[in-house]
Amino acid sequence: MLTLRRITAWFIDFALVIGAAALLAVLTFHRITALVTDIPSLATKGGLDLLTSRGDVVDASEHLGLSLWNSVVLDVEEAFGALVIATFLYQWACLALLGRTLGKGLLGLRVTPRLSRHTLRRAAVTTAADVAVYALACVLLVEGHFLASLLVWAVAMMLFLVNALPVFFPGRRSLADRLAGTCVEGALQRAGATPTGSVPQG
Repeated sequence: MLTLRRITAWFIDFALVIGAAALLAVLTFHRITALVTDIPSLATKGGLDLLTSRGDVVDASEHLGLSLWNSVVLDVEEAFGALVIATFLYQWACLALLGRTLGKGLLGLRVTPRLSRHTLRRAAVTTAADVAVYALACVLLVEGHFLASLLVWAVAMMLFLVNALPVFFPGRRSLADRLAGTCVEGALQRAGATPTGSVPQG
């Protein structure tokens, strides 16, 4: 059943995204650890803040703490940005070069057609539905915009469902497929054959 194969393929591809996220989390943790344990750098910055504070020690310490917090937030935001870019490049490169992602290849599926404009649009929509909007919600949360984060999180869930649910209905083309003009079919089907039961989603 192509629908089941397509869902399984999505899980395989998303597992790769989770792996990339875990790697970025480890790298970000090390960046933050190095930042807060760099005693000479902190001492220098703290000393300069104290010298320019005109004796306002509280203000100087607050400025140092805020500077550290901003650096930590920037590291986290860069990690989310890197995850979105990596996911897009994975989707786009696999579709453009092979006509399938790793998950689809393992399950005997392919995306057609393989023209650059189709693969770019499909990779962009898939990345937005699977990762990018969620990443934006997390960034907003880290920035302290709680209500905006909650709203974007709700939008992310809706976008994911709008992209995924059509695979269970006649036509079986996800939002990504419809916007990109693509469809997913079994690898053994002829390129010109009608992809009956093709299962579009991420």
